[in-house]
Parts: sequence; structure tokens; C-alpha cells
Amino acid sequence: MTTRLVTGYPRLLARRIATEVLADPDASVVMLVRGRFLEEARRWAATLGADAGRVEVLEGEVTAIDMGLGGREFLDLARRIDVVHHAAYSTSLEVGDSAIRALNIQGTKEVLELARAGLEQGSAPRVVAYSSVLALGGAEGLLREDDLDLGQRLRSPAEETMHSAEKLLRQAMATLPVTVVRASMIVGDSRTGEIDLFDGPYLFIMLMLSSPVDLRLPLPAGGDLPLNMVPVDHVARAGVTLGVMREAAGRTFHVVDPSPPTTKHAFERIAQVAGRRVPRGMVPVNLSRALLNTPGFERLTRSPRAFVDRLATRARYANSGTRALLASHGVECPAFEDYVGPLVGYVQSRLEARRQRAVEVDVDDPLA
Repeated sequence: MTTRLVTGYPRLLARRIATEVLADPDASVVMLVRGRFLEEARRWAATLGADAGRVEVLEGEVTAIDMGLGGREFLDLARRIDVVHHAAYSTSLEVGDSAIRALNIQGTKEVLELARAGLEQGSAPRVVAYSSVLALGGAEGLLREDDLDLGQRLRSPAEETMHSAEKLLRQAMATLPVTVVRASMIVGDSRTGEIDLFDGPYLFIMLMLSSPVDLRLPLPAGGDLPLNMVPVDHVARAGVTLGVMREAAGRTFHVVDPSPPTTKHAFERIAQVAGRRVPRGMVPVNLSRALLNTPGFERLTRSPRAFVDRLATRARYANSGTRALLASHGVECPAFEDYVGPLVGYVQSRLEARRQRAVEVDVDDPLA
């Protein structure tokens, strides 16, 4: 029986990673959970049916010294863990600078300390660290998986901290078996549409679905630009698969859509699925930033410029090696056309629930 530690609860990515791990009958999961989410995590584990017996909910704090555990407990955890799936990070536009730095940088340091403690005891756990293409900042053109320091601008705390975290992980690869899963914008589950954080492209989707049915909204960026999104379940499946492959240690992998839709096509399809009028025309990026400072968007994000920058990117992500490696294990990224329906349906159901409760949809990152 192998034991995998998962950080990042209650985020959906962490929960999807855990269920992917449990698909292996010879694997068990330790979920590192903050105290305020402890009972919720236990209730979630109980919903897993026969697999619940292979889930241990451990109270801890990934940003604290020794993960908030006692010294002996920390060393015991380091000794018995085979793989760490580190998914406690944030790219949210809503998280404050100090919180995002603690989570993305200090959390990474603590995970690496756990791995080093295991190494000193003769059992170095594999580290699978989940990252984001935001680590590449404003870099454009064809970006490779081993790219990191390109002289690019880092335009936000999220980009700065993801970049710094990846530098720590890359340095650690010299002595530890580390794999970095660098994903594009994560969207809902490809089967159910479920998502836990309305961020990135969801902000425009929510504005579209909240507007009058016959209103045509202009797109907030150049329509010819790629909108690279990837479903959360694919990221989880890719990370768990790479985490047991020896050849994946010491490498960074782009987990992205190999054939992303353009911004124009993506939002046209979203409008069609939602029964809305197709967006008409595009607003130049600079004007988009100004428009997104309107009250309707200020309630959704405090960083409209960062929101537009995420959509208006000319970056392309090389990942032919990643696709070949994952395809050999039957793991392929779903096409946008295959999950746009569940994605829109889930947002519509949440907006309807909000209208019934007459409260705001929560856009805060629960980890921060």
C-alpha cells in the first residue's frame, strides 16, 4: 500500500487529486487540512463510500513550520509518505499579497522540507507540485516546459509568487524527485462542470449570463487570441499519472489544451449553449481594462487589468512531450466542445441559486 499526501483542501483540485489516487486500490490518501475545515473534510471523506477507509484527514497548515505538526509527527509523516501532491496554491485575483506569498512560496518551502526530512530517513517522497502558466508572466510566443527565466515581466503577485515557487522547485530537483505540473487556466470538471472558484474566464461568463438575454456583449480582448483552458479533472488525472512515472521526475510539464479555441470562438459557443445572443465585436485590450472598472465588474474582481491580461495573451505552450507521455497511459485533455455544456450549466445553476438566496456568489479563495 502506497501513501500519498495531498495539500490544498478544500479546493476542488485537491479533492479531485484524492479521488484519482483512490482509483488505485493499493493507494491511500492523507489529506492535510486546516483546523477550520477539519469537520467538513471528514464529512467529505465519508461520502467516498468504500474508499473512505483509505483516507486519513490530518490537521495541519502547509504554510506553518513543520506544517503545523509536532516534530515527531512531522518526521513520521515524512517517513511514511510515498508521494506528495502539493496543490495548496492560489492564482486568484482576490487574494491579498501577503496571503498569496505565504501560500505559494512558504507552502512550497514546507513541502520541500518534508521531502528532505524523508530523504534523511532513507525514504524521499516524490513531490508533484501543481503550478500555473502564470509562472511565465508576460512571456509571449512559443513557450517550452523548461522555460522559466526569460526576462519577462511579472505583472501581479500571483505571477511573481508562482514564478518564485517554481524556482524553488527547480533548485530542489538537484537532490529530490520533483515534478512540476504547470497548468493553463483551470476550469470546471469536464463531466459535471463543477468549479469552486469563479475566476479567470468565469468573470466574463458570469457577466454574460447575468445580463439581459437579448443584450450582445463585446468580447473583452482580441478574438483571435487563444483561450487556453483545461478542466480540473484532467489536471488531477495528469498529475497523479505523472507522479508514479520515474521518467517524470526532475521535469516540468505543460498540462494545457493542445488545440485551444480562440477567445471569439469560446465565448460564441458559451453564448450559444446558454441561449444568449452571440457576442458582437471586440473591444481593444486597453479599452477593456477601462470598461472592467465599472461597478458591475468591481464586485467580481479587484484586479480588472490582471483579468484582461490573462485573456489577452499571445503565449503558446509547447507540450508534445507531455501529451505523448500521458497518452501512453490513456490520459488526454478533453476538447473544449466536449465540456462547454457542463461548464455553462454549472454556472447557470449557481447563479440561479444565488438569485434564490439573494446573496453574492463567493469569489474568495478558501485557502487564503
